[in-house]
Amino acid sequence: MREPTVEVAADYFQSYSVVGLLAVVGVLFVAVAFGAGRLLRPVVPTPEKLLTYECGVDPVGEGWAHTQVRYYVYAFLYVIFAVDSIFLFPWATVFAAPGYGATTLVEMFIFLGFLAVGLLYAYKKGVLAWT
Repeated sequence: MREPTVEVAADYFQSYSVVGLLAVVGVLFVAVAFGAGRLLRPVVPTPEKLLTYECGVDPVGEGWAHTQVRYYVYAFLYVIFAVDSIFLFPWATVFAAPGYGATTLVEMFIFLGFLAVGLLYAYKKGVLAWT
């Protein structure tokens, strides 16, 4: 008769071997797909094909372009509100549970207060004005 710890360890490693096998099959599937694409595609480089293409306009000048910082600020504000929504949904489920109402309500208002301070700062700096 086998010891219980040996059986538990065997079941534990067997479940991970299934995950590992699935990961190997996934990697092989992607490798075969890329290899088949490389073998089947036509390779006929011409100067037109090697030219940089941007919206049907021939490239003029250098490849470097200046990007304005305000786009990063908008992306940052989006991330702030996305994180806000990620925390609000679980909070709404816990808030209804008995014994958690007042505590979670205070914690969420503190969290929303931090977000409001950040939004107020962005508003005062003029970041939210679309120009």
